[in-house]
Order: sequence, then C-alpha cells, then structure tokens
Amino acid sequence: MSIDVRPSPQALETLYWDKGDGLLPAVVQDADTLQVLMLGYVSAESLAATLAIGHMTFFSRSKQRLWTKGEQSGNVLAVQSISVDCDADTLLVLARPAGPTCHTGAESCFDGAPKDFLGGLDQLVAVREALRPSGSYTTSLFEGGIRRIAQKVGEEGVETALAGVAQDDEALLGEASDLLYHLLVLLRARGLSLEDARDVLEKRHR
Repeated sequence: MSIDVRPSPQALETLYWDKGDGLLPAVVQDADTLQVLMLGYVSAESLAATLAIGHMTFFSRSKQRLWTKGEQSGNVLAVQSISVDCDADTLLVLARPAGPTCHTGAESCFDGAPKDFLGGLDQLVAVREALRPSGSYTTSLFEGGIRRIAQKVGEEGVETALAGVAQDDEALLGEASDLLYHLLVLLRARGLSLEDARDVLEKRHR
C-alpha cells in the first residue's frame, strides 16, 4: 500500500501506532538509485507534517520534538512516495535528497549501502539538462539539439554492435557504456527518463 504525498487522514488511520508507543520506523531510500539513506522514526504528527510539506519530517527521540531532515543543512529529503509494510507498522519512503543525508557528509548513513548507479546517472543528466553548466559534455549535447543527440545514439549503437562481433569484452563494455549514457541524454531531451523506460519493460514482463 502507498500513501499519497498529499495530506490523507484515511491513510494515517491504517497505521499501527500503538505497537511502537506512537512511533513507527521509516526507512528512507533514494528514489532514483534505491540506495538506503537512513532510518528514522515518525509520529502521527510528524507524518502529517511530511505529507503537508513534502519533506521528510521525523520525531526526534532524543530531543522529543519534530524535526525536518535538512532544516539546518538544507539537505532535505523530498518525498516521492510512502509505502506501508504488511503489518502496517513500518514505512518505506522514496525520496530525492537535496544533498548528503548523513551528518558525516556521506550520501547514506549506511556505509557501503548498495545503489543503482544508472539511476543516479540519469538524475545527473537531468540536472545537467536543467542547469546547463559550461564546460560539460552533456550540456553541449543538449545545446546541439535532439537530432545531434539521436545521431550520437545511432553512432554508439553501431559501434556497440560492431564491438560485439569483432572486438574483445573490454571494447564491447566500453561501447555499451557510451550507448547507455547517450540514450539517457536522448530520453531527457524528449522529456522522458530511465524510469519511464523501466516502466515499459516492467509492463512487457507482466
């Protein structure tokens, strides 16, 4: 079950608050890389605040108050979705972090937590598309227009196919990596994302 990011009293009523003395653990994952970022605890009030403002808000057991992640550092967690486990006593939050999540400056509070690099690269491409930093190859592709980007995808596709037939594994992996990168850029140039392509694959699999 998922909770809409908008305020929803009905969704709050489904949760088993009594089991944890009014608090529920919330595991936060990066919405793009699926890396586990942190574990915190929410009260009904802090969850309501999360749903209202869209930024992950916890209940601090040490300070005995609500606290929004990033309220001082600015490294907020923009909530994309909230799911409830089968016992209705634990939350799984997908969020997009505005910066490092851990107070140590690390991406995650869990050292070495696995993540999907391709999902992270897709988000980096999205940032490049929005900000267009000078000196960036990705910026030059976007400014060259969609025809130029599509041409690059075609070139990399041919080179990947040729490497698959006539070159070693290292060459094939190198060309395949180039193809994946340029394909991400092409999708973004059309207002699409890696997630959109994944959705299509998932529907086909079903």
